[in-house]
Amino acid sequence: MGSFEGVITTGIYCLPPCPGRPRSENVVTFTSAAGAEAAGFRACHRCRPYRGDRRIASGSELVCRAVDLIAAGALDDGSEAELAARLAVSQRHLRRMFDEQVGATPDQLARSRRAHFARRLLDDTDLSVTDIAFAAGFGSLRQFNRVMVTTFRATPVELRKRRRRADRLIADGGLALRVPLIEGTDIDRRLAQLARDAIGGIESATAADYRRTVTLDGDPGVIEISRATMDAARLVVHLPRIEGLIHLVARVQRLLAGDPWDPFEAAVRGLMADRAELLEDLVTTYGTPVAGLGEFGLAYLFPTPTAFAAADLSGIGLDAVGAQTIR
Repeated sequence: MGSFEGVITTGIYCLPPCPGRPRSENVVTFTSAAGAEAAGFRACHRCRPYRGDRRIASGSELVCRAVDLIAAGALDDGSEAELAARLAVSQRHLRRMFDEQVGATPDQLARSRRAHFARRLLDDTDLSVTDIAFAAGFGSLRQFNRVMVTTFRATPVELRKRRRRADRLIADGGLALRVPLIEGTDIDRRLAQLARDAIGGIESATAADYRRTVTLDGDPGVIEISRATMDAARLVVHLPRIEGLIHLVARVQRLLAGDPWDPFEAAVRGLMADRAELLEDLVTTYGTPVAGLGEFGLAYLFPTPTAFAAADLSGIGLDAVGAQTIR
């Protein structure tokens, strides 16, 4: 059973339940928005399926892994052939699996994902069209315009004019946007968990909001996360540049769904699970200091593997076994 419904008579696809009630004989189903778009349908203006994040209902391990890699930017600069090589299959096999399970090629899925993210930025923010193009991972403004017209049958400027008054978000400093939650995410429970496990210096949190230091293309900054609705988070980004913002937002989605922010950081946290003070000492001693974040109560980025590998970890009270394990 597909997650999206295309209406043959109108050329529109919806995310059920939609207020529109087409005849059942005029409806075809798709497993993904990209599949509906590849078949020539455009997103409904009423239910706005691009504002959610409904994943493929079922898929093979190969396809799910490929989708995750695409979300992480594997096709921003790389090719389908390179993606297939990472997955140890041929490009032909990968495309065949995507055609069967997604209804679109990997490239089409990547373009759809970027277009949907850009459409949300056009609704939620006052960013310029140029800034949105690069924040969504497009290589040029010309490419951005072409994909948006193909996907939504309108230019970015025309789409900006259609946004609803309630869509626009305003933050007292920083860039605010809505982040659709991955299905099954319990945001209140996750925020409470993040507050319990917060590391001083890189994180600060309450049961209702969470802040942490991050980097985007080498630039340090801070993100703030709180609940907007039951199916969306409110994210405020404080960064000097936002090129590639789409990938930072994808990490926020995975964080709220229960994944760690960073695998290496998660491994070190696991080793220090019962030694919170020592973990903070590791951060303040070996983390990268970040100036200008005093208003957030944050001052460091989590230490890199390189920083730990070159350090005498016994100097802060870590026993030899623990130090070697981290190395």
